[in-house]
Amino acid sequence: MINPLHVMQSKKLYKIILAAVLTGCFFLCSCENTQSEIDSFNKKDIAVEAGKNVVIKYSVAGIKKAILTGPLMYRVQDTVPYIEFPKNIHVDFFGIRDSIESKLDAKYARYKESQSKVFLKDSVRVINVKGDTLYCDELYWDRSRTGAEFYTDKPVRIRTKTQIIDGIGMEARQDFKEYVIKHPIGVVSVPATQFPN
Repeated sequence: MINPLHVMQSKKLYKIILAAVLTGCFFLCSCENTQSEIDSFNKKDIAVEAGKNVVIKYSVAGIKKAILTGPLMYRVQDTVPYIEFPKNIHVDFFGIRDSIESKLDAKYARYKESQSKVFLKDSVRVINVKGDTLYCDELYWDRSRTGAEFYTDKPVRIRTKTQIIDGIGMEARQDFKEYVIKHPIGVVSVPATQFPN
C-alpha cells in the first residue's frame, strides 16, 4: 500500500531538486560575456581635459620665469595625474632683467604634476642667447635640480659658433650657459665661415 505521507514528501523533494536545477541552468546560461566585454567593464574611465593654443606663464615671487606655448594640451586625471603636449611645445626662459635667456622646442612633452618634472622627446632643441644649441631625442627638465635643470642619459649634440660636440648624457643649467657632457664622444672644430647649417 502506498503511504500518502511518503508521496507528499517525494513531491516536495522533487520540487526542491527541480528548482535547484532550473536555477543552476539559469546562472550557467546567463554568463555569456566575452573577455573584451569583461575588460571593458573593468576598465576605469579616465578624465581628460583638452586645451588648444595654450599659453602658460610661469613666475616665482612675481618674477616671470618662463612662457610655455603649445597647439594642444591634455590634462589627464589618471592614478598619477599628468599634462601632455602631443603636438609640439615651445618654452621661452627669462632671466632677471625680463629678457629671454634660452628657448626650448620639442615635438612631445609630458609633465607629472606630483614630480615637477617634464619629459621631452622627439627633436628636442635648446638654444641660449649666444646661439649655442643642444640637440637630443630625450631630455628632462626638472625645476628642483637647481643649476642642472636639464639632463639626459641619451646621445646629445651641441653646436657652438666654432664646434660640434657629441656625447652621451648631459646636465645643463636652464639658461644653457653652462653644461657638462658626461661621456664626450668627440669635438669637431669648424671655422665660423665653414660651419654647416
